[in-house]
Amino acid sequence: MTTESVLPSVFLMPGRDRRLRAGHPWVYSNEVRMDAAAKALPPGAVVLLRRVDGKRLGVGTFNARALIAFRLFAADPKTEVDQDFLARRLGRALALRQRLYTKPNYRLIHGEADGLPGLVADRFGDVLVLQLGTAGMEALLEHLLAAIEAVLAPSAVVLRGDGGFRALENLDRSVSVAKGRIEAPVVVHEADMAFPADVLEGQKTGWFFDQRDNRAFVAGLAGGGRMLDVFCHSAAFGVGAAGRGATDVLGIDSSERALELGREAARLNGVEDRCRFLHGDAFRHLEELDGAGERSQVVVADPLAFVKSKKDLKAGMRGYRKLARMAARLVAPGGILFMASCSYNAEAALFAKEVASGMRSAGRTGRVIRTAGAGPDHPVHPFLAESAYLKTLVLHLD
Repeated sequence: MTTESVLPSVFLMPGRDRRLRAGHPWVYSNEVRMDAAAKALPPGAVVLLRRVDGKRLGVGTFNARALIAFRLFAADPKTEVDQDFLARRLGRALALRQRLYTKPNYRLIHGEADGLPGLVADRFGDVLVLQLGTAGMEALLEHLLAAIEAVLAPSAVVLRGDGGFRALENLDRSVSVAKGRIEAPVVVHEADMAFPADVLEGQKTGWFFDQRDNRAFVAGLAGGGRMLDVFCHSAAFGVGAAGRGATDVLGIDSSERALELGREAARLNGVEDRCRFLHGDAFRHLEELDGAGERSQVVVADPLAFVKSKKDLKAGMRGYRKLARMAARLVAPGGILFMASCSYNAEAALFAKEVASGMRSAGRTGRVIRTAGAGPDHPVHPFLAESAYLKTLVLHLD
């Protein structure tokens, strides 16, 4: 698509190259010399980034209208970001996932960690679901689809452009099918069980592959007892636990569509007689269950992000503390509490502190028996802390 000789150049402000040279793949708008030439570039243009003295720092995409103005694709200034480049990055990511998993159900591309900033790609067998989060990746869509066809040739490709994160890049929100047809939920295979996923209207891409290992761990602790699955979405935690012997699972979520998928998952796996579902506000139902004296051997609390930006940090952490307090009260003596946060702005130590505070407010004591993040199909960029967004705690309560 481009060569060094024809790429437009974008210049950093004096002294603003230190973080990039240390490995960080982003440049913020206040670090760029926003002259007339830079402002005139179309959002998402592939550019050559230069230091103020003209030294070449790398090739990436540029959006003068976004807070994160430049996203690095390659440090080599001769890199051509075209179909072949994208295919090579896809092929590298695919080879890693095939080493990790025997079934084609996983996150194939996890943004910067896989060398494709602005792109999330989840694989559901021969269906691929893409989230394009930047103007740069949006501008590369034609090349990206051609690269996907060359590497995977999936039967269907879904574009999930309905996430609120697209507003940060001034992108419209939409959902479309770029290839094939999707007429029913696709089936995800996990731990010898089958789960329906709504890749057109479900949350994110329709499934949360990041919690795979955590679901397996929790399911192993739930056999022979009751389980409460709060913010259950399509009940992957709860139905998975029922498949491992949980005797009575109650799932709570505010999305009726997600609960429909949970019921279908229970039916598909032959555990519908052990799974119940409540629609509505999780905090209200937790209060009602506590008032009724309900207790469970395992309580799972896996909400959507409470901290969506730094300005939400204080209120969001109060939310995690409140959730931990209410959930801990519902854990039977000797039982298990699983808490999760997908808010990358909430650091792991702060999240753990608020969970402990909530547990203490509930009058409970116990111990942390496991801390974890996302599975290995969600690799972490070693110089981008934001890519390690998921934090989980498993506590054994007295």
